[in-house]
Amino acid sequence: MISAFFHYEFLRNTFLTGLIIGIIAPLLGTFIVVRRLSLIADALSHVTLSGIAVSLFISKKIAVLSGLNPLYLGMAFSVFGSIFIERLRAVYKHYQELAIPIILSSGIGVAVIFISMAGGFNTDLMNYLFGSVSAVSSTDLWIISIIFIIVLATIFLLYKELFVLSFDEEHAKASGIPAKTIHFIFIIIVALVIASAMRIVGILLVSALMTLPVAASMRIAKGFKQTIVYSIIFGEISVIGGLVSAYYMDLAPGGTIVIISIILLLISILIKRTRTGLLKTREEEV
Repeated sequence: MISAFFHYEFLRNTFLTGLIIGIIAPLLGTFIVVRRLSLIADALSHVTLSGIAVSLFISKKIAVLSGLNPLYLGMAFSVFGSIFIERLRAVYKHYQELAIPIILSSGIGVAVIFISMAGGFNTDLMNYLFGSVSAVSSTDLWIISIIFIIVLATIFLLYKELFVLSFDEEHAKASGIPAKTIHFIFIIIVALVIASAMRIVGILLVSALMTLPVAASMRIAKGFKQTIVYSIIFGEISVIGGLVSAYYMDLAPGGTIVIISIILLLISILIKRTRTGLLKTREEEV
């Protein structure tokens, strides 16, 4: 694969994109999991799917737009979906979690309609659903690189505010932090990351890359910053291992990335139990 990496541009694009996604997906996922908003990633991924389906339909039915990159509409739908989630959370103040299944269901409904109108499932759509080693173009890499910079800048500038909001939203509001504005910015960049990660992980599996590495790191980390670091490490291991496995076994990378993430989660659970058992043994000896 190393020789092929230098020989084929699409492999370089895929690998570099994977490295970027392996950082920003678990990074944002840490804040998502702590705020108990894990299902938002699922909702936005299904909205992204509807954007991809609409794009494929347009490119098939309108000759002038046959070269339209589905990533653009996918990102647009994901961003609009995040905005609608926030609007619905404001409408259902006492039942804010209702916003997520409403948007998720809407995304699936629109996607199914346009997939049917576009002639059903095809190779391109399957690549978007489960990821592909050869689907990432130079344009996609540039777009994802820009999103990477935006995410890092946002986390760097708003880290304290996001940290307080994640653990105590009421205290954040009382402290004068513009909670709604910051949450709105955060959910927008989450939408962008989900849409950009679909090339590698696949729309239906991208939420796993945002939550599984975080779930694994939470078992062994001793603080929030350590959780972020471990999440990124686990994310990179999953992505690199998944891409290499997918290349050699001719599989969809989304599945291999998720399986490696699950293995890492099981290992972290085992490590945690072993540590707990050793501590109990030492206490009993004392």
